Amino acid sequence: MGISLSYAGASVPWGVVACSTSRDRWSVRLSLTDLMRWLYHLIMFIPHPHALEQGVFLARYDRFIARVNLNGQEVDAHCVNTGRMEGLIKPGSVAWLSRAPEGSQRKLRYTLELLEVDGITIGANTQTPNRLAEALVQARLIPGLRRYSTLKREVRYAERSRIDLLLQQGGRRHFVEVKNCHLVYPDGGAYFPDSVSERATEHLQALARQVREGHRATVLFIVQRNDARAVRPSDLHDPAFAKAARDAAEAGVRFRAAAFNPTAAGFGYLGLLPVQLRQRNIARLQAYAEPLRAFSGWQRRGKRQAS
Repeated sequence: MGISLSYAGASVPWGVVACSTSRDRWSVRLSLTDLMRWLYHLIMFIPHPHALEQGVFLARYDRFIARVNLNGQEVDAHCVNTGRMEGLIKPGSVAWLSRAPEGSQRKLRYTLELLEVDGITIGANTQTPNRLAEALVQARLIPGLRRYSTLKREVRYAERSRIDLLLQQGGRRHFVEVKNCHLVYPDGGAYFPDSVSERATEHLQALARQVREGHRATVLFIVQRNDARAVRPSDLHDPAFAKAARDAAEAGVRFRAAAFNPTAAGFGYLGLLPVQLRQRNIARLQAYAEPLRAFSGWQRRGKRQAS
């Protein structure tokens, strides 16, 4: 099913509002996906907790510091991201920062929230997905996560594990692990992770054990950009995680993904994405990754980090 807006044979963007007389013949054609995303955007928009300030991204230092030109002054902002941020470390990109509240004892007054890279706005703060995921769950927008009576955050449940969201109904527990995803390749796949993550692999193994004990478990990927068509585990960046994802699925762990459109005002919900667990062509992924290598990682005072 497709819908596009056309007049006298000429195509018109579906979002354009136009007037016509009774003699004019109009037809409307719009893809079902675009229509659903537009409706979802109207249904759910999650604003930033604080207003953002626009600057220019300069560099990333020591993994957790982003240098940004803000109103002509260079400032250091907290970069809340442990990964390589593949393809996002482009000096000159637009950066959006949040400011710490007055009276805060934080050493860094700013936090890097968004980056605009090659015309796409991308969420850079890996703590944000937990807030977005909780909003989706509370709104009952995720299939399989609608039936619960209580919701708890950051609950310890195993020797080295803490679950992001714990849903309970009666004596049944549902463990929800939230994963941030920012890396999208030209094939439309959003790949996770963008570097080796032993911790993420351990999370999947712990979830599989919970399912074997009779509970439910779901991995919920949050894609903080608007151009992904599916979410996939990256056999290129972390084959152990990719295998663990397939093993977890066989054990009964469910995988879901949701996409958001980040803006300076907040996050518009775009809807669900399919999660595709099968192994992908490694050579093709390497070809996608190679041009982004120079725009990944971070610098250690005077030396480029090659991780």
